[in-house]
Amino acid sequence: MSDATILSVRDMRVHFQVKAKSRLPWAPSRTLKAVDGVSFDLRAGETLGVVGESGCGKSTLSRAILNLIPATHGEIVWMGAKLTQASAREWHAVRADVQMIFQDPLASLDPRMTIGQIIAEPLTEHRPGMSRQDIDARVRAMMTKVGLREQMINRYPHEFSGGQCQRVGIARALIVEPKLVVCDEPVSALDVSIQAQIVNLLKALQAEMKLSLIFIAHDLAVVRHISDRVMVMYLGRVMELADKHALYETPRHPYTRALLSAVPVPDPAIERGKVVQILSGDIPSPIDPPAGCVFHTRCPMAQARCSQEVPELRTLAQGVSAACHFA
Repeated sequence: MSDATILSVRDMRVHFQVKAKSRLPWAPSRTLKAVDGVSFDLRAGETLGVVGESGCGKSTLSRAILNLIPATHGEIVWMGAKLTQASAREWHAVRADVQMIFQDPLASLDPRMTIGQIIAEPLTEHRPGMSRQDIDARVRAMMTKVGLREQMINRYPHEFSGGQCQRVGIARALIVEPKLVVCDEPVSALDVSIQAQIVNLLKALQAEMKLSLIFIAHDLAVVRHISDRVMVMYLGRVMELADKHALYETPRHPYTRALLSAVPVPDPAIERGKVVQILSGDIPSPIDPPAGCVFHTRCPMAQARCSQEVPELRTLAQGVSAACHFA
């Protein structure tokens, strides 16, 4: 990992207009704030883990970064070039450097295409000058690299297990040798043993190909294993952003502490004596978020100030930032 920043995201907002549930056609629409002011930097060769409860905006953020859905506001700088107002042609030039691995390994693969065609598709799109022989050789080499046999090249996705389909998705993402891969919960649909294989494969490929990763997941143990830094999100906002050792050993934000307290510990004695911080209530609706700190309705440390002032994501120590008035 180097100190060079390859991706900068500033004040990213993704808002959707939701039609009110009414029979009246003139009923006003409401704004759903899926992502509401997220900023971070990503260094070359770094893995940034993104965690949070369902509905916190993790996947929406990843898709907005890749321009798969339009951002309402914010700035994206990739390798020094601003992509906020980039045209479709400019984004096409960036696609080879920025790829994505999706959550559902089978649903992300075209069932009408063979595995060889699926993996080769990015090459035919971004490397139009390559011959069929070179493409076939590259595909077979990539299949071997991700743990698939060359003899599988003419099979279809339905003939593979979930773990094998995710290996195909990884091969498709890496075939054009990108600089950044966004992993949108790539192991959440897999068995635990297969999860470990996929995560270890990603780490090995990252070291070999010098990749940067944005790794989105619910499982904090998986995130700790693969990430260099971790960003904790809640209701579209960043609650804490820190080096993984600092975050897991001395979490500063009460939401981070609650998440970590729920992680199982392999030692039975420690697990029995552990105090789990159970958050009261449900996550508020992103259509009608609380005023002030969005977490104050469930926070055990909340005071009057929390319902009035939005806390800034401020630096507390080297490599540690938290959005809490009392962190």
